[in-house]
Amino acid sequence: MFDELLSRIATALSRHNLPYMVIGGQAVLLYGEPRLTKDIDITLGVNIDQLDALLEIVREISLRPLPNDIPSFVKKTMVLPALDENSGIRIDFIFSFTPYERQAITRAREVSLSGQQIRFAALEDLIIHKIFAGRPRDLEDVRILALKNPAVDRAYVEKWLKQFDIALPKKGFLKTFHKVAGAEK
Repeated sequence: MFDELLSRIATALSRHNLPYMVIGGQAVLLYGEPRLTKDIDITLGVNIDQLDALLEIVREISLRPLPNDIPSFVKKTMVLPALDENSGIRIDFIFSFTPYERQAITRAREVSLSGQQIRFAALEDLIIHKIFAGRPRDLEDVRILALKNPAVDRAYVEKWLKQFDIALPKKGFLKTFHKVAGAEK
């Protein structure tokens, strides 16, 4: 069910030249941690000025946008949530605006699912996203991903988390990473 929907979404995004990467639980599954996930999270390599293009894609693949006032909701949250009514799966399209997100999209890994190449966040970028989100489930994902993938490029992760700590010093992203990934300093 998820594979077919991911394939439809990836095909449409590629056809419309919208750069993207799958993040969240679907990407966690890719890197070896089976877990229940009820949605699909996709970071787009465009800002909200491409909302109309995304809405065209959403209609094309028969998704239903969830907000009543789409432009206001997207402007406030940078997210367009939509629903695939056939499967009941929610898809969050996340607009990006930072140099980090744009770079992460270029690093995305292509994986073949249902005959379609689908771009998933690189392991390191998935870990960064999870640390940034910071919810208990996300931190547990980081712990398990680090255990299952010992070759993770920690220097890359630490470089970006240090930069985020400069911008948001009270968050302690790097310290959190060290604590949950087993490299507490």
